[in-house]
Amino acid sequence: MATTSSTSQEPASVPQAAEDQRTPVSLGRESGGILVLLIFFAVLILTTNDFLTLTNLDNLIRQVAVFAILSVGQLFVILTGGIDLSVGSILGLSGGVTALLLAGGVPIPITILVGLGIGLGVGLIHGVLVSQLKLPPFIATLGMLGVARGVVLLLTGAKTIAPLPDAFNAIANGYILGLPSLFWLLILVAIVASFVLGRTVFGRYVYAVGSNAESARLSGVPVNLVLLAVYSISGLLAGFAGVLTTSRLGAGIPTAGTGYELQAIAGAVIGGASLSGAKGRTIGAVLGALIMAILANGGNLLGVDPFYLQIAIGLLIILAVYFDNLQRRTFNFMRRAA
Repeated sequence: MATTSSTSQEPASVPQAAEDQRTPVSLGRESGGILVLLIFFAVLILTTNDFLTLTNLDNLIRQVAVFAILSVGQLFVILTGGIDLSVGSILGLSGGVTALLLAGGVPIPITILVGLGIGLGVGLIHGVLVSQLKLPPFIATLGMLGVARGVVLLLTGAKTIAPLPDAFNAIANGYILGLPSLFWLLILVAIVASFVLGRTVFGRYVYAVGSNAESARLSGVPVNLVLLAVYSISGLLAGFAGVLTTSRLGAGIPTAGTGYELQAIAGAVIGGASLSGAKGRTIGAVLGALIMAILANGGNLLGVDPFYLQIAIGLLIILAVYFDNLQRRTFNFMRRAA
């Protein structure tokens, strides 16, 4: 109970960590992603006739929604200086179990809650491994990547689970106010995440832990609880993405989400998040996921070999991390000079 007084009065390091997000450097972190996005748009408009068609844009929105939800969850973890390599496997496990329950006649609301609960439960395990057992996030989540994928393959017999109820499939394939329902679900997730990170004490705690966990702890920040919470959020959103993916495909595919951890990390990093922690915003993660989706969509329209797209994604991650390091060194130099 020693931290009771610190929760009612924000620790000294927490306002500073949040204040760093308002500096001109922080405000410009998404500018590189915006430039890349505009270039992609211009190139695809000039080189293809199908990019701006309603069918393609509809498909693009549905693709980016899942990647963006995963990237937002990943952002919470990256802001604390951690990483979650299991989000793709959590997506597959959550979606697979949801499909199994639906095929067994379980009511849709209950199956959705179970799918979300699986993601949250795996996230809680990660939080315990990292905060209590002090395992490196890379190792803890890499191990769970294999565990979750193995479990869903066992449960489904490595077979696709279909068909699923039309009412469930309509969740991700329907329209609201003329736009895909997935678009509105993504907007809801982004708004809530932006509010939590930018307008709550918990959000300040997240940035403080990523800035310097030991200083945050000495200032009264419940570091272990923050770590438990961010991995739980990442798991919950991965579970949500799994439910939506199963709804969108109209089937439970045990291999769904394979490689999506790269997409989630790339979306957050390309959108301005720093792998060293404490820097990044929700809008950047969504922007980065949009870049990933447009890269894949444009590659398909242009007939580009998917292997080249993997190379491009890897290069984008390297460039994003390089410019983040360059930006940090420049900012530190200017700070010392001042």
